[in-house]
Amino acid sequence: MSPKIGRYSGYIRPFSYLTDLIIINLVANLFLNQEFKTVGFHFFISFIWVGIAWNVAFYEVYRFTKEIQIIGKVIKQYLLFLIFIFAYLGYFYKFSEPSQMIQYITISIVLVSVEKFSIYYLLRKFRVTFGGNFRRVVVVGSGKQVQQLINFFNDNPDYGYQLERVFDIKKEKNNNFASCFDYVLTNKIDEIYCSLTSVSNADLNYFVDFSDNNLKKLKLIPDNKNVLSRNLILDYYGIIPIVSLRNMPLDKRSNQIIKRAFDILLSLLIIVFILSWLTPIMGILIKLESKGPIFFKQKRNGLNYEEFSCFKFRSMRLNPIADIEQVQKNDPRVTKVGAFMRKTSIDELPQFFNVLLGDMSVVGPRPHMVSHTEMYAKSVDKFMVRHFIKPGITGLAQTSGYRGEVETESDIINRVKYDIFYLENWSILLDIKIVFMTVYNAVKGEDKAY
Repeated sequence: MSPKIGRYSGYIRPFSYLTDLIIINLVANLFLNQEFKTVGFHFFISFIWVGIAWNVAFYEVYRFTKEIQIIGKVIKQYLLFLIFIFAYLGYFYKFSEPSQMIQYITISIVLVSVEKFSIYYLLRKFRVTFGGNFRRVVVVGSGKQVQQLINFFNDNPDYGYQLERVFDIKKEKNNNFASCFDYVLTNKIDEIYCSLTSVSNADLNYFVDFSDNNLKKLKLIPDNKNVLSRNLILDYYGIIPIVSLRNMPLDKRSNQIIKRAFDILLSLLIIVFILSWLTPIMGILIKLESKGPIFFKQKRNGLNYEEFSCFKFRSMRLNPIADIEQVQKNDPRVTKVGAFMRKTSIDELPQFFNVLLGDMSVVGPRPHMVSHTEMYAKSVDKFMVRHFIKPGITGLAQTSGYRGEVETESDIINRVKYDIFYLENWSILLDIKIVFMTVYNAVKGEDKAY
């Protein structure tokens, strides 16, 4: 879910999934007996193929992934697919020709491997020939490892890294890194590579804070110094170790698909079985008490800080400060029907349309009004990190006691802490837990639900 500037990687994995599923099903029709040409068997091989692929990270191939690593993934996929197919045969069929099944699986894997390596090498060729699918980077620091990384970027254009500039930290430090930061923002740099041998802990904090607050990826060229205690990812560009500071499970395409499927399923259930009859009722009650539209639309900041229109049932009388001032306790703008809706969180239900449209997720950091987002971005450290993922109808911060009005500075600081913990430790089970906690809190009632 990271910004994809000049890159098209988001389309590659879905294409690979679809192509591979076509291959294994087509080969099954061509090489297996008539008894296997059933919907049940095709469903089984498709389901088990995808399940194994997620388990062995078969489609997690990046620009710095080595050929030997891809071969390792292919072997794992082949062996596990073979085992599951024969387990299926042993349970459902009296099959006396194992060689035929081995032949089918082998041919399928060979064809899938050809397709996989073709995409891998075509992308490399595409980067060199057309300069597409690239990432703009800068390197900060000096020394042997820095020079090795510079040479790597310059000598390997097929990896898709476009080195824009190298900053000697000793010279730029006199300007408090201003020239480096200005360059990164002005030239739309995607990633910053910083040598730990060239910076102190205080210097490193400048880069961490800058990258977090401006949605830039910071990667470190490590040495024997201590690094901030985080979920670190270690990758190798050739033989050069590179550390990524922020590990977000939702950067993985497989996790994005799982979360999106959960969002679509739950939003459809709410829209069809609740909003379909609740909307007319709430519309009548809202109209009877005050003039104005049934729905209230407000601009909020979402993924990558992009604005979208957030939907709610209108809970206040029409007023000119609705987009500026947050609702407070005993707010005179709130109607009687609105007070009930806010107490029970019914006013939030139309946001399931936002989820279905893809602007929001069921679970994620709660989006703020644009004016408040701009204010918090300047005053609250790491507030912008929340925009690495889609905002949610509910979130970990809300179920942990930090919902509603921001009364003190600690409210927003703790909200950000919970949001960052969520995006670094996401799992579908955590989403389900937060949904159940949200329903429980709505039924129980909360002090700040106004």
